Amino acid sequence: MITANTNIGEIARSLTDKAGVLARARAVLIARRKDARRWRKAGLLWPLFGQD
Repeated sequence: MITANTNIGEIARSLTDKAGVLARARAVLIARRKDARRWRKAGLLWPLFGQD
């Protein structure tokens, strides 16, 4: 039989901290994705504004 002496509070805090880091990283990636879409659309429309 295997036994372990661990502090569940420390494990829970560590997992919560890691979840927070992942959530912030995901928010940054989502924000960058939205910016890329906006610039891609602007790039497609740009030739229309250069014509006389």
